[in-house]
Amino acid sequence: MAKEITGYLKLQVRGGQANPSPPVGPALGSKGLNIMEFCKQFNARSQEKMGQLLPVLVTIYSDKSFDFVIKTPPAANMLLQAAKLKSGSAEPNRKKVGSVTWDQVKEIAEVKMPDLNAFKVESAMKMVAGTARSMGIKVSGRAPWEA
Repeated sequence: MAKEITGYLKLQVRGGQANPSPPVGPALGSKGLNIMEFCKQFNARSQEKMGQLLPVLVTIYSDKSFDFVIKTPPAANMLLQAAKLKSGSAEPNRKKVGSVTWDQVKEIAEVKMPDLNAFKVESAMKMVAGTARSMGIKVSGRAPWEA
């Protein structure tokens, strides 16, 4: 028989660097979960994505056990990395702070595909390009579907 789910918890943790200090410790501790067990499992499963900010969805069960799913890094962080920027524009509609190519957008879209509600890479690319536009990052070149 399936366990009864009591709740969900969303966290953003750097890959391979989960520890009991805030924000992880208090968030899990308030739900009565074993903090060290989560940290060990998360660090083991996110070893190959060391240092990247990873969203995590923790499913909490009534017997204080848990499961978690590690998502792909946020598109905004990947865009900042591709454009070699620290942060986006304060006024994205007026001031552009950097640019990325359509090839970089395609790479990001292919990585993000499992977490996006898109069936084709072109649709995912449009979503990533929209994120870039809202951050003040210009997508340079011509879109592949316009060629």
